[in-house]
Amino acid sequence: MMSKHTQQAADRLYQFLQQHAPIAVITGAGISTASGIPDYRDQQGQWKRKQPVQHPDFMRCHLTRQRYWARSLIGWPTLRNAKPNVAHHQLARLSHSPLVSGVITQNVDRLHQKADTLNTIDLHGRADQIICMGCARQRPRQWMHDRCSQDNPSFLNFSATVAPDGDADLEVDFSQFQVPSCEDCGGILKTDVVFFGDNVPRERVDACRDVIRQSRALLVIGSSLMVYSGYRFARQCLENDQSIALLGFGKNRADDIATLKIEADISETLQCINH
Repeated sequence: MMSKHTQQAADRLYQFLQQHAPIAVITGAGISTASGIPDYRDQQGQWKRKQPVQHPDFMRCHLTRQRYWARSLIGWPTLRNAKPNVAHHQLARLSHSPLVSGVITQNVDRLHQKADTLNTIDLHGRADQIICMGCARQRPRQWMHDRCSQDNPSFLNFSATVAPDGDADLEVDFSQFQVPSCEDCGGILKTDVVFFGDNVPRERVDACRDVIRQSRALLVIGSSLMVYSGYRFARQCLENDQSIALLGFGKNRADDIATLKIEADISETLQCINH
């Protein structure tokens, strides 16, 4: 049985959806924590762990790539095995209704797609794919995981806390870790996600802006919007006089420009919405 607070939160959110439909949705790590994937920041918007790998470091430093792929050997199975939770399924249901025009997710876990959410854009890419930085060939992430496992069996004995992007908080000697190269061109293999220090592809940003333009309001679920790649869309709404609602706990970069802020459990609140 849901609490009175949760039901009130759901009622306020549903009223917002009805009044402003169709609504664009941005999701962050907070929607996936119930699926066993940790988030990046605390309720004050501060990092809970060291920042993820930087794109320039990954590209220029072999040791950084050794560290990244060794840690991913521990972290990737958590993302691979994660299942959509109630919040994902409820948002997917809303995406099949006239209330939601599209979902822009900052997550790389593909749980929205697994839940059959319509019109989903992976703003920061997808962790289940790798890409060659030389010839641009794409392969399944599991292919890289299997290669790293075969070439580095001793690293399978380690365990560590997993990060939202499939990284892990492992600190050992990485100098002997064997990192596979592209079989076609010998290029650097990288997870097909946007690392810190890199830019979201322009066509992807444009697609997100189109979703916002085709909507009457924005709903932010489980994201503090501390990273500008997501916050820019809240700014777009402000400039266009579109309303903004926030669902989730803690400090948000868009607090000062939001029309509505609902601090309540994400899964429970979405579960209470019926239409």
